[in-house]
Amino acid sequence: MTEKPPAEESLEPVELIRQSGIVLRTGRLMLSAGTGSYRVKSAMQRVASAVGLDRHHAHVTLTEITATSHRGPIFRTEVTEVRSIGVNSDRLAELESLTRSLAPMVTVDAVAAELDRIESKPALYPATLNAIWGAMACAAFSFLNNGGPVEIAGVFVGAGVGQFVRRWFAHRRYNQFGTTMIAAAVACLGYLGFISALEGLGAVDPKHHIGYVSAVLFLIPGFPLVTAALDLAKLDFSAGVARLTYALMILTSAALSVWAISSAAGLSPDPAEPIALAPVALVACRLLASFLGVLGFALLFNSPGRMALTAATIGMIANVVRISLNDAGAAPQAGAAAGALLVGLLAAWWAPRAGFPRITVSVPAVVIMVPGAAAYRAVFHLNNGDTTQALAFGFEAALVVIAIAIGLAVARMLTDRAWAFER
Repeated sequence: MTEKPPAEESLEPVELIRQSGIVLRTGRLMLSAGTGSYRVKSAMQRVASAVGLDRHHAHVTLTEITATSHRGPIFRTEVTEVRSIGVNSDRLAELESLTRSLAPMVTVDAVAAELDRIESKPALYPATLNAIWGAMACAAFSFLNNGGPVEIAGVFVGAGVGQFVRRWFAHRRYNQFGTTMIAAAVACLGYLGFISALEGLGAVDPKHHIGYVSAVLFLIPGFPLVTAALDLAKLDFSAGVARLTYALMILTSAALSVWAISSAAGLSPDPAEPIALAPVALVACRLLASFLGVLGFALLFNSPGRMALTAATIGMIANVVRISLNDAGAAPQAGAAAGALLVGLLAAWWAPRAGFPRITVSVPAVVIMVPGAAAYRAVFHLNNGDTTQALAFGFEAALVVIAIAIGLAVARMLTDRAWAFER
């Protein structure tokens, strides 16, 4: 009689499959929350050790994770994709807390239950509040870009409408680059419509049209830009280059809409003249604008209130230091590097004591330093064939972003041994 082959199930390493799957799921949720590859790998490694795997290796890019789990003489390799790129600071903090609190030999089911809870948690703020946070951040940006009360009010309206439209399309999974172009166009038109209405009532004169660029600054891809720089600093080129490319494509998509609206309306996004205020009043207004700007971005990233207030306080201090250095004659990139270094050091000290991942505090704090207006002006002049102006604004933006990355990387190396030495 022919002997029956063993059942297929009996040949499968079922427990290894479950362990590998829960580690990969953790990485996928971390990646979808917007963090860098280094943090994703670290979280996966902690879960792998906790559930009983001997070794774990992962290759992480912007949208994919390839992971290999080892237990004794057997191993399993799996791949997952993350197609919804976004930022969720609350989810990131929850996942960090979970992976750091796991006891040795925790069961896969226990980890899965926690991941179910975290994944099912809704956004902290409804669409209307989310739009208000974006409007508040851009209105603060408007003042820091030398906008007056009229420009600030117009930016608040335009950015609020633009962010509401952006969220509506994003939650319906429309293409991100198309969504960005539509949101930028709506924000610009919202600003210009508001200013035109005031002109029609005889309340303002036409000079206030110049502030419309600030209305699209909620589209600055701050998280991808910063995490790209940190990935590159860790020599993780596949993740860093992919994130940088994505960030540049988002910036270009928004800038093309700004250029189209500018051309149709016959406008040019030139820098505004500095506001004339007494020194003490100017510093006070900069402190307030920096605080509200960072607070708005942090809340826009779905940060809980205490986390957002922490980021806003750090960002307020660092941004005013940066502006003061620039006023004293320092190059923009030098001021940005010093401001980012201060953010990194303050976040390294404050975030662990408050129980937050430092990236959820440091990124919103430096987003307000990103020269989004200069980047938009570079694309505008490039489309108009003014290569000299395009290169000037483009190099200014690039140097400041590089300086921010250097400041954050140096702060990380000074405060984290894993960053100071290669492994």
